[in-house]
Amino acid sequence: MERLSLTRPLILAPMAGGVGTPALVAAVSRAGALGSLGAAYLSPAQIAKDVAEVRRLTHRPFAVNLFAPQPLPEVTPHQIGRAAAELAPFHVHLKLPPPSLPDAVQQDFGAQFGAVLEARPSVFSFAFGRLERGYLEALRERNILCIGTATSVPEARLLEEDGVDAVVVQGGAAGGHRGGWLQDELAPTLELVRRAAQVVRLPLIAAGGLMTRGDVQDVLDAGAELAQCGTAFLRATEAGTPGAYREALAGATGTTLTRNFSGRLARGLPNAITAGLHAPLPYPYQNALTRPLRAAAATTGRADCLSLWAGEGFRQSRDGPAAGILEELWP
Repeated sequence: MERLSLTRPLILAPMAGGVGTPALVAAVSRAGALGSLGAAYLSPAQIAKDVAEVRRLTHRPFAVNLFAPQPLPEVTPHQIGRAAAELAPFHVHLKLPPPSLPDAVQQDFGAQFGAVLEARPSVFSFAFGRLERGYLEALRERNILCIGTATSVPEARLLEEDGVDAVVVQGGAAGGHRGGWLQDELAPTLELVRRAAQVVRLPLIAAGGLMTRGDVQDVLDAGAELAQCGTAFLRATEAGTPGAYREALAGATGTTLTRNFSGRLARGLPNAITAGLHAPLPYPYQNALTRPLRAAAATTGRADCLSLWAGEGFRQSRDGPAAGILEELWP
């Protein structure tokens, strides 16, 4: 990781879905950390466009993040009907058509990955699984560093065996999707870093609940080389966080783990959707089913229908430019 020439031992967590704007990615990189573009929901053309925008704003290194490819799970018409029926009242309130699944429920990973290779960022990171050897070799050929995501020590060891360059170890306090695939320990971040550091020789990147300089110093002392922060930047000036989302962060009292927005376990602020659904489809079907609702909620300022991803330390998030937030995390 030394070749990135970072002046701060920090990475912006990749925040897909509009929060992690090119402006935020570039601002973090300009300030000496590593910005990360969450591109999992972007088409190849959108990836190329956003990468070009980041490069227009900074010449510093940055990362692009995707979700690892995985087989589509089987779902029955009954499951789809039940999940749609639960969402229907929310669609009525927002004056949307009845919920239904689109023809394509996710982006094509191969095409997305091709766009990343063409863009040649300094770093490629991924979550939700492992990558086949061919993908890793293609990254090496282009001198692109590769970072995998683990939520347990066994996952971290498997990623090391696969040949990634570094591993994000994601503690249970982290906001947003759980990035693992095999055995999620939901462990305290410091504990997970210490245990991983004993058996994994690759550079470790700690993630989960890191909101202050003290938090960052603690994980570095525990064996991490870098700290990854996402929730700390949700209220940054450059973030694409909708106004209703920002207001919810300022007034909430806690977080919850839910599958109701995407079908994968994720941590965020509780609201009507986290409390009101009981039969979500598996990922990516639920994510596709709730997409129109989330988009309409962002436009109309309905925080009760937004996926308000946030880590347990969200109360310590702050308003202001990303550079100022970084200065507080690591002067």
